[in-house]
Amino acid sequence: MRACLVEVIGVQPSRTKVKRRKAFSEGGELAVSSNALFPLALREGIGDEMDAKSVDLTRGALPGSTRVVGCTTREGKPTARQSNENRAVPNGRRKSVPTREIKPLGLGKAVPVNEQAVQLALPFDPAELAAPAVSDAGTVPQPWGSDPVAVPLPKDNYEYVTLVTMESATRFLTMAFQNVASNKGAAGPDGRSIEEVRKHLPRLLPKLTKELLKGTYQPGNIRRVWIPKGGGGQRGLGIPNVVDRVVAEAIRLLLEPLYEPTFHDQSHGFRPGRSCHTAIAQAKSIMEEGYEWVVDLDLEKFFDRVNHQRLMARLAERVKDRQLLALINRMLKAGVVMPDGVVVSNEEGVPQGGPLSPLLSNVVLDELDTELARRGHRFVRYADDCNIYVRSERAGKRVMESVKLFIEKRLRLNVNEKKSAVARPEERHFLGFRLRRDPLEGEIGVLLSKRSKERLATRIQELTPRNWGKSLRECIRQVNGYLKGWIGFFGICTAGEEQTLQYVDGHIRRRLRAIQVKHWKSKRTIAIRLVRLGVKAKTAWGNVYGGRKSIWALSACSAANRGLRNAYFAERGLVSVEDRWRLKQPCIVAPGPEVMAPG
Repeated sequence: MRACLVEVIGVQPSRTKVKRRKAFSEGGELAVSSNALFPLALREGIGDEMDAKSVDLTRGALPGSTRVVGCTTREGKPTARQSNENRAVPNGRRKSVPTREIKPLGLGKAVPVNEQAVQLALPFDPAELAAPAVSDAGTVPQPWGSDPVAVPLPKDNYEYVTLVTMESATRFLTMAFQNVASNKGAAGPDGRSIEEVRKHLPRLLPKLTKELLKGTYQPGNIRRVWIPKGGGGQRGLGIPNVVDRVVAEAIRLLLEPLYEPTFHDQSHGFRPGRSCHTAIAQAKSIMEEGYEWVVDLDLEKFFDRVNHQRLMARLAERVKDRQLLALINRMLKAGVVMPDGVVVSNEEGVPQGGPLSPLLSNVVLDELDTELARRGHRFVRYADDCNIYVRSERAGKRVMESVKLFIEKRLRLNVNEKKSAVARPEERHFLGFRLRRDPLEGEIGVLLSKRSKERLATRIQELTPRNWGKSLRECIRQVNGYLKGWIGFFGICTAGEEQTLQYVDGHIRRRLRAIQVKHWKSKRTIAIRLVRLGVKAKTAWGNVYGGRKSIWALSACSAANRGLRNAYFAERGLVSVEDRWRLKQPCIVAPGPEVMAPG
C-alpha cells in the first residue's frame, strides 16, 4: 500500500503533528485527514510534481487496491462521501501550474508559496543579514520606477584572497616567532619560555609546518591571569603557549593585509599607523565642526562576550580555506586554565592577550562601524571604546537607544549602562583625555581626565615612598622611567593643562626632598647638610629646630627649598614633565583614508 502511494504521488506521505492521528490505520488502511496531506504541497511538489492544492485520496485511487480508502466508521464501513472526495490523483506527470501569491493582511510585499517553502527550509537568520546583490556596474537593484543608487564594490583583493591558505600561513612562522620573541611575553600553561622554544626552533618549525598542513595541530590551553583595572575591578588576560602564539601571529600576518584596507577610517584601535593620539585628533576635529555632545558607549566585557558563531561567519565571507577556518575555531575554543588549576571550557570570547585577538575584535566591530557610517553618524572608535558625536542632548539620547538596540540584537553584545552616558565631552573619559571648548577663544582643548590625574598621583606615591631604603639617584631613575612613558602618551595635552604639569613637577620634587631629609635622620645632620648646600646657618637651624615638625613638614620649609632647589634634582637627572611637554608640542593630525591606502 505504501509503495503504491509513493508511486502515484511521487513523495513520501507526511505525518501531521497537529492532531494525534496516524497516516495508516492498524489494518493497513490510509486514514485521510485535512492535516495529514497538507504539508505535501510545501515539501516536495512546489508546482512541479503536482498542483499546489492539497490532494485527497479516494476509493479506487490506488491501482490494484480493493480496500476502502477514506473516512470509515468503527465497523469499517465507509462514511458518507464529501464533496472533496470525488477527485482522483493523476497517473502521469502533470504540467506545472504557476502558484498564486498569498496576499498578506497588512502592509508589505507578498511572498509566493514556493518562496515561502524555501524560507521555511533554511536555517532562520535575520533578514538584514542577506547582502543585496551587486550588478556588474556597481549598483544595487532598486524597485521599479526609482533611480539606481551607486554603491562601492567590495574592496577585497581577490588575488590575495586566493593566497589566504594554510600553506601560506606556514611561510610566516619564522617571522611570527621573531615578533613573539620581541614582545618578551611570559610562558603559557606548559611552562616553556621563549628561550626554550628558541633552542629547539630548527627542529620545531618543520614539525609544526607538517602538522598544520595535515590539519592535526591542536592548540593548547590558555593561562588566565587577572590584572587590576584602572576604573576598579579586574581584567582577565589569556596567555597561550609560546608555540600557539607563534601560530596565531602567523595567521595574523596572513589575514591583516586582507582586512586592514577595508576597515573604517574612524577606527583607530590595534591598527598600523593609528593610535590613541590619532583617535583624539579626529575627535577634536569633529568637535570643531559643532558636534559638542557625545554618546559614550562602553561594551561590557567585550573580549569575553564575542560570539564565536558570528565571528566565524564573518571570517568565512573572505577566508575560503576551510582548514584555516577550522584552526581559528579550535584556537577560540581552547580551554582556560584558571589560577587555581581548574580548566574551564571556552564557548565565547577571544583571549585578550593573544596576537590574533586585536584583529578579530576589529573584524567583529567593523560591522558596527559600517552601521554607524550608514546612518551618517560622526564617531571615533578605539577597540571597544566608541564615542558618537551629535549636536544636542536630545539627539544623543535617541542615538543611544537605537545603537544600543543594534549592538544587543545584531552583534549579541552587552552595553555597560553604568559606564555609558550622553554628556558633554569635557565630562567624559576617553582614552585618558577629555575635550573642552575654551569659552573665550573658542578652541578645542585636549585635557587630562580626572581618572588620569588620579592614576598619576597614585603612581608617583608608589614610586617615592617615605621609607625608601635605596639611594636618591636610584629613586630618581625609577621615577624618570615612568615620567618619560607618561609624557610620551599624555604629551598631546594643550596649554590648558600647563599648570597641572607644573604642579606635578613640584609635587615630585617635594616627595624627593622628604626622602632626602629622611635619609639625613637627625635634625642636627639636616641642619648641617642644608648649610653646606648654601643655606644661611640662622635660617637652617631656625627652620629645623623651630618647633616639632614631621619629615613631610620639614621638606616644605624655606631652608629645604633653598638647599634642595630644583637645580639640585636636575643635576641628579630628574626629568621635568613641563619641559618635556614643551618639546612635544607638534600637532598630531588625524589620519585620512590616504594614510591607510594599501601599498
